[in-house]
Amino acid sequence: MQPFADRLNAAIRQKATPVIVGLDPRLSMLPESVRRTAEGAGPEAAASAYETFCREVIDVVAPLVPAVKPQVAFFEQLGPPGMQALAHVNEAARQNGMILVADAKRGDIGSTAEGYADAWLGPGGTSPWGADALTVNPYLGDDALAPFVQAARRRQAGLFVLVKTSNPGGARFQDAVAEGKPMYWHVGHCVEALAQDSQSACGYGAVGAVVGATCPDELAALRYGMSHCWFLVPGYGIQGAGARDVRDAFDQDGLGAIINSSRAIIFAHAREPYRSRYGASRWQEAVEAATRDMIEALRAETPAGRLVATKR
Repeated sequence: MQPFADRLNAAIRQKATPVIVGLDPRLSMLPESVRRTAEGAGPEAAASAYETFCREVIDVVAPLVPAVKPQVAFFEQLGPPGMQALAHVNEAARQNGMILVADAKRGDIGSTAEGYADAWLGPGGTSPWGADALTVNPYLGDDALAPFVQAARRRQAGLFVLVKTSNPGGARFQDAVAEGKPMYWHVGHCVEALAQDSQSACGYGAVGAVVGATCPDELAALRYGMSHCWFLVPGYGIQGAGARDVRDAFDQDGLGAIINSSRAIIFAHAREPYRSRYGASRWQEAVEAATRDMIEALRAETPAGRLVATKR
């Protein structure tokens, strides 16, 4: 199996877009046709609705984008039925040939970190959850990252380490100055070193960074200083960032970053202009239209426009 960085690089080149669709199912926001059998019926019914919804989103976006990112929390809150639904959603993504990024933001030390890494990291049957990559919280220190890095390298998987996140409250800790630099710079320096140490043929490493689209100046500076890191960029769409905000996330070839959109795509049927055009009854068409619009915006406003689709 190819290293994760090379697989991601190939998948982005094949689809000629860096869009990753976040799978964040919320019962109250599901289309009525999916939601109506689950409301008030308990976690099993809600989990079934989540699975149906996410599978049908995957059916729509798989021909268009290289990757999906299930948000584990929304499945976990339903207990065992939710986690079973997540397993089925993960399998659907794999069957459609998509890169699977588990957004679980795990982070711990010693044997506990090893347990998390063994559970989540590893496509091709090398782990129970079979993720190509996992989001990781680094704030317990570099020794807490080490078990994840070791598992990622051993299983040809990847990591996305939280460096500069898109939520407003993140600045309180991430921007705090230590030794003359904000904390996110120190984290980014560590992540870049790990990426260099795991660099593969495409020039990027197995260890990447989560850097929010809502802080474009910091995004540009981190891209300059973290040239071996794939960036996972949240904040596009509902959180307010657009294509121009993420243009500095890419290298000159339009690679180096995947741009996440979750609610703006999967719940497009509930917002304009897609609500008027499609309505809830044609929600999958709204998902497709919103995905295509994001792809075109990134092509027009960022170096991702230099990507040309390749054949498998």
